[in-house]
Amino acid sequence: KHMNRILELDEETFTLNVEPGALVGDIHQHVEALGYFYPPDPASKHSTIGGNVATNAGGIRAVKYGVTRDYIRELTVVLPSGEEMTLGSLNIKSSSGYDLLDLFIGSEGTLGITTQIKLRLLPLPEATKTVLISFEDVFKATEGTLAILSSGADPSEIELFEKDAVNYAEKHLGYPLQSQTGDAYLLVALDGNDELELTARMATILEVVEPLSLEIIPLTDADEARKARLIRDNILIGLMEFTQYEMLDEVVPINKFAELIHYTKGLQEKHELSVLNFGHSGDGNVHTILMRGDLTDEEWTKRRKALLDDLYRKVKELGGLPSAEHGIGTVKKPYLEKMTDEVNIKYMREIKKIFDPENRLNPGKLF
Repeated sequence: KHMNRILELDEETFTLNVEPGALVGDIHQHVEALGYFYPPDPASKHSTIGGNVATNAGGIRAVKYGVTRDYIRELTVVLPSGEEMTLGSLNIKSSSGYDLLDLFIGSEGTLGITTQIKLRLLPLPEATKTVLISFEDVFKATEGTLAILSSGADPSEIELFEKDAVNYAEKHLGYPLQSQTGDAYLLVALDGNDELELTARMATILEVVEPLSLEIIPLTDADEARKARLIRDNILIGLMEFTQYEMLDEVVPINKFAELIHYTKGLQEKHELSVLNFGHSGDGNVHTILMRGDLTDEEWTKRRKALLDDLYRKVKELGGLPSAEHGIGTVKKPYLEKMTDEVNIKYMREIKKIFDPENRLNPGKLF
């Protein structure tokens, strides 16, 4: 909690040295004020960078820029033995032994305690363009996603959310989304350094989605774009404030995204649970939300488990995984074990024993 400092910016290596308790939102503000860019952008700006490393967090810009793993140059970690290790280095390339850095990223605190992180930065893009597109339903929105990805326009964000999910964010923030048409939306952003090129790329996007969409609203004002993005980022907070739910973060290959969305809606009817979706449609990561409604504890537990069993079975069939960016923790353990080859789980456990033979760090997590 107290190791929350942003320590040093090395402008010669484009590296920012931070402590694990530093907040992602504070890191963004700090580097952007200096003309730099840290691309990973999870919805929770109050999440810590150490937590992001522990789960290999993604966020809304993963479709173009990748995830946390792609921006970690070096970690300092302390092992249960008390030994300190430096993982990675400031070198851009390495073929020097096992990649222990990648082993620790996403390990959910089960192998060591992170005490310092050196982040890779990029130059801040000079221009951005954002558009909000409404669709008749979530199925048309997923068609729109695939059309955009196939267009070659190279978006930095393609965020999908259903109107029923947006309602919770609107109530929480106190203002409406700019479009009230249709039942699903895509928030699409482009960035770059050439205004004319961005204009041409945006024109390509609008051309391919126009036949599928109900309304297209260019968010030319920076404040309007910020407000739309806040709606997207506050869906979860709105849900927390007004209802009970379970949110998932399953991921499938991008060509299976539409099929998964269709399947979740079928589960809604089968298990008599309201199901909403939002998430990072550009990289196949769906945040499926199961709404409890007025169910008793017994009914909620029963229906939730039955739906999850069906959903994760389908995710496996589609070549997907139970977690894209939130981690496994304890809730998804049984599904990780079902969806992962036994030999893989075996050697994950062996690795855990090597670093933490007495099982002191986050016992019971992952597997």
